[in-house]
Amino acid sequence: MKKLTKKEDEIMNLFWDKGAMFVKELLELYPDPKPHFNTLSTMVRTLESNGYLSHKAYGNTYQYFPVVSREEYAGSSFKGIISSYFNNSYLSAVSALVKEEKITVEELKELINKIENGQSE
Repeated sequence: MKKLTKKEDEIMNLFWDKGAMFVKELLELYPDPKPHFNTLSTMVRTLESNGYLSHKAYGNTYQYFPVVSREEYAGSSFKGIISSYFNNSYLSAVSALVKEEKITVEELKELINKIENGQSE
């Protein structure tokens, strides 16, 4: 899955939060100064061509909707980070979090206990 640019991520988050929308509705969600309609429309069509959005036609206009969930994208991005920065080692990634004090050993033990007991986060 292709990594989203900052602007694409911004657009996708609006679709993930609001659901199906016409470009006009998407544009209304932006504060002033709003992006140009054609610019936003081009970005939405790019997201569609990259497999993130699809559309339903209503006459001459399209209502776009996400076909990739936020969770699917996050999982894919996480895999990319693990691959790029931790040589495909999830253990190395967790170890780095502990070393950087982003997660404590106690929190890690609690997580292991939850997993072993079939509980999810």
